[in-house]
Amino acid sequence: MEKNMLFSQVKGLVHGGDYNPDQWLDRPDILAEDIRLMKKAGINSATLGVFSWSAYEPEEGEFHFEWLEEMIENLYQNGIYTVLSTPSGARPAWLDAAYPEAMRVDNRGLRNHHGVRHNHCMSSPKYREKVGIIDRKLAERFGSHPGVIMYHISNELGGECYCPLCVKRFQEYLAEKYDHDIEKLNRAWWTSFWSHHYNRFEQIEPPFQNGETSVMGLNMEWKRFTTWNMNDFMKHEINTLRSVTPDIPVTTNFMRLFDGLDYRKMALELDAVSWDNYPFFHNDWETLADTLADTAFQHTVMRGYKREKPFMVMESAPGLVNWHKYNKLKRPGVHKLACLQAIACGSDTVQYFQWRKGRGSYEQYHGAVVDHIGTDDTRVFREVAEVGEAMKKLAPVAGTLVKTRAAMLFDWDNRMAIRDARALSDETKQYEDTCIGIWKQFLKLGVEMDIIGSDEDLSRYDLVVAPMLYMVQKGAAENLKRFVERGGQLLATYFTGYVDTEQLCFLGGFPGDGLSELFGIVSEEIDTYYPSDRNHIRLEDGSLWEVVDYAEVLRVKDAKVLAEYTEDYYADTAALTCKEYGRGKAYYMAARVKPEEMMPLFEKMLADAQIPVKKLPEGVELHVRTGEEGAYAFYLNGSPETVEIADVEGVDMLTGAGIQGTLTLPGYGVAVLALAKQ
Repeated sequence: MEKNMLFSQVKGLVHGGDYNPDQWLDRPDILAEDIRLMKKAGINSATLGVFSWSAYEPEEGEFHFEWLEEMIENLYQNGIYTVLSTPSGARPAWLDAAYPEAMRVDNRGLRNHHGVRHNHCMSSPKYREKVGIIDRKLAERFGSHPGVIMYHISNELGGECYCPLCVKRFQEYLAEKYDHDIEKLNRAWWTSFWSHHYNRFEQIEPPFQNGETSVMGLNMEWKRFTTWNMNDFMKHEINTLRSVTPDIPVTTNFMRLFDGLDYRKMALELDAVSWDNYPFFHNDWETLADTLADTAFQHTVMRGYKREKPFMVMESAPGLVNWHKYNKLKRPGVHKLACLQAIACGSDTVQYFQWRKGRGSYEQYHGAVVDHIGTDDTRVFREVAEVGEAMKKLAPVAGTLVKTRAAMLFDWDNRMAIRDARALSDETKQYEDTCIGIWKQFLKLGVEMDIIGSDEDLSRYDLVVAPMLYMVQKGAAENLKRFVERGGQLLATYFTGYVDTEQLCFLGGFPGDGLSELFGIVSEEIDTYYPSDRNHIRLEDGSLWEVVDYAEVLRVKDAKVLAEYTEDYYADTAALTCKEYGRGKAYYMAARVKPEEMMPLFEKMLADAQIPVKKLPEGVELHVRTGEEGAYAFYLNGSPETVEIADVEGVDMLTGAGIQGTLTLPGYGVAVLALAKQ
């Protein structure tokens, strides 16, 4: 077995999804049919109990697990394993009636009524007590069952609570962080502005909608506290389960680029990272290939939280969803393409929400493997079964990893700080889109880039891109200096190094914290463009790149100027520079240009880093996973047209065909080549 295998019991990739048998307890015929259909679709895992608290405990202290025990056993006898969820994602009505403190308070100070989900107070001792009781009973009853292979904590954790319990906890959190010295906090938050000085920690409130929202330090610390508090709640669940069954791995399902929590901090507590993948397929603002490339970025973000083991796709839609603005069907062939893309990017699972459509309530029209018609002859069912067959053939891929020599820095605190900064234009900051746009260009060159935090170890990488690194984490500047000094290729952009972790501006010129020395420049001003404004930069070869949105005016110290502006009062001043630092190079791009125009720069950096490039046809992705037994190259065609890819060798694991020379991929086609062991 590969040492990185998530589930030794499954001996391959996991194919499954959310299953809600408690909705069908009055239909034993349907429950029996579900198992038959799961086997036909190649399903080997079911996630049980995500929202089953009222079925487990219909009245306080009255527990019913018989139906769950029967279901876990029946699934296991048919070769289907269980991911067992804790039910804390939605509370039963009796709990809220008895313990109203468990319900959240919103940012206007109003307590929620009972209903919906993601609505618990993370600080509530009573809620934690009740969650602990139900979690312990589940672990004691089912943790030793051979069919249970993982715990799934709650569901899509998120949101904030402004109740008195959370306010007090926030104040205690701040007192601890600032060494119980209120003046230390005042200095860090620059509260002398607008006379916002605090005398005591007890005076501090969260950023209520009708309260204090103008102190950047307060806003950031509330976000950090929310992550800390949610993480503490999650650890309460994890510790309860591990106290009974320490050997069963745990996960919780993250969401794509969710900005309410810093997942990198939460991932430290998990045995595996999982996430819910719901792209906007077939939209009217981009091609399907662009949607897939964006999704590959999301997969890579998740993979970056725990790079030493595969991640999981906990939820995806086998057909459509019910909550997009326009709920579009996946076209034929796209489901398999999307599922195998997840595997290509490093997932060891493809799981769905949901197995069978419910008859009523909010998600009755959310896609499912089994539709309301209840048969196995639907297009969606056939395509899911096709994925099941493919995943059986790809079993050797399980446990292998995506190993890269290039990385992009993407910090959650930086993201929140840019959004909160009263600077530039709220319409065009677009930190996330900027990162994704650059990342996609490397994908077009067949180069995989990890997505990591700026304070993480860079020793495995030879090329790093750091777009808009506005906030410099403690130690990040020295980290980048060491990287370049040993020979790394680094690219930073405008709006880099403006503030520290407290969001206080660096003095002495941007980029601060010593980064000006690394790049050999000082940014004196930054110009924000209206949509109608235009400028260009001229490179040494005479080519022009169009400037949009932002342009910094640089003072060059000891860097080489590679491009200059052509217009406005800063015409003929530096727009792109490079400084040799140690054995490496530090590039600084002072203006925003379209990422595709920067391809010559990316290619030069890759060549200097000696990272191989494979230019791919439009819409095609290449991802490689590597393990002890060899490597596996995934070629995915996001275009509806047939494409040919030159210089390809290997055996296609899906068809058994040997490829030597040219690989022909039909529209939406996939090939997975087993490469000879080096």
